[in-house]
Amino acid sequence: MRPLTRVITLSVSVILPLAHAQPAPRQNPLQILDSFSQSAQALAARVSPSVVQISVTRFAPQDDGETGRTGVTLDRQQVVGSGSIIDSEGYIVTNAHVVNNALRIRVHRLAQAAPVNQDPDRTISDTLAQALAPEVDATLVGIFKELDMALIKIPAHDLPALKFADYRKLRQGQVVFAFGSRQGLGNSMSMGVVSSVARQPDQDSPFVYIQTDAPINPGDSGGPLVNTAGEIVGMDTFILSQSGGSEGIGFAIPSTLIELSADQLKKYGHMHRQLIGIGVQTITPPLADALKLPRDSGVLVSDVLPKGPAEEAGVKLNDIVTAVDGRRIENVPMFTTALLSHPAGEHVKLEVMRGKETIPLDIEAVEESHKSDRLSDLIDPDKNRISQLGIVGIAIVPELAEMLQGLRGQYGVIVAALSASSSASMTGLQVGDVIHEVNGTAVESVDQLRSTMQKFKRNDSVALFIERDGKLQYLAFEVE
Repeated sequence: MRPLTRVITLSVSVILPLAHAQPAPRQNPLQILDSFSQSAQALAARVSPSVVQISVTRFAPQDDGETGRTGVTLDRQQVVGSGSIIDSEGYIVTNAHVVNNALRIRVHRLAQAAPVNQDPDRTISDTLAQALAPEVDATLVGIFKELDMALIKIPAHDLPALKFADYRKLRQGQVVFAFGSRQGLGNSMSMGVVSSVARQPDQDSPFVYIQTDAPINPGDSGGPLVNTAGEIVGMDTFILSQSGGSEGIGFAIPSTLIELSADQLKKYGHMHRQLIGIGVQTITPPLADALKLPRDSGVLVSDVLPKGPAEEAGVKLNDIVTAVDGRRIENVPMFTTALLSHPAGEHVKLEVMRGKETIPLDIEAVEESHKSDRLSDLIDPDKNRISQLGIVGIAIVPELAEMLQGLRGQYGVIVAALSASSSASMTGLQVGDVIHEVNGTAVESVDQLRSTMQKFKRNDSVALFIERDGKLQYLAFEVE
């Protein structure tokens, strides 16, 4: 009996304290749902004032209804996209495909800061009124076409700017919100999760994208994908869809790439990339087997530029890149990002595997060359400004033509910089363009181009015959 008594006594001594413990209070499920709803409302109120609708006017080839041919005629086209304010001084990021070949870029701020718990009637009235708010002209600062990224600017100060999230902390299943102007309906918001933190359109793509099931539709391009802290985790860029609408497979450019690119576009108007003179591609099992590589994954050197920095440093075809500046490299996007974020003017420390041997290499990288960099010393802002076009131009003379090898026309005015005015976006001119003719008349000097433009009146039609990236084309617009 005692053993049993002891066992019971022991059991009671353990159980009794638990009997006095207070059970955790159960939360009302409706209260939990309401708390989440209020958090989402607060997030919308914080993010919406930093999201804009972008309206772009451009000429595009149209279908011939009778023949079914595309490109027979050019017609004025209106395109609607979205953007995020990332700097209080009016800098906005969006997709390159939204503003590409723009004659005019206009920005509509979709919301103003307001308390979440304001009068409901006031909320509805403010929302409707904001849809009719005036647009402002924007200037194209720069484009990074490979990433499908662009930076534009509006004349404004003290704007609410969104911060960038740390892409490395993004996780699958994380709740995210997409903001934009889907189907032209401004100030729209949707919710979802991160379906995948990294997707490649193809195995050799230099960049990765975030996949999300947050509904993204046409018009959302360039809008922000934000986390629950209201920070930009990505830029809504494209969707996979058979219907043309959202099917829950949307893709966004990661915040790290946006931030890196925006900084350079803001500073230079283009990307100042470090070039080391090699081409790389993804190692696949068939490729590794065929070339008898020591690894069946990673990054393979598939091209070495003759007499380039990499060749001078000793890089050889079929080397496997294992690290850049001490950072392990496992895929092509990691290699691209490592070079994009590499400090300008410093050597690149490359580590490669050749056979079974690991070889450290020191490469003296060179910055990518741009016409505008070479023209900067030739600019006199007072003498070279052509306000009617919103540009700073330099006349093509023999010495300059020799420096800018490859020009198809040895006359005209080259666009060295864009002025902070609506004229630049109205015309569609970009830095590096060469204006050869105006309405069929050859351009010989900056003064002649300026005097020609001064003769045009409001609503007059102007056709600039320009050279861009070795191709000739017309830019047509009406004087405003």
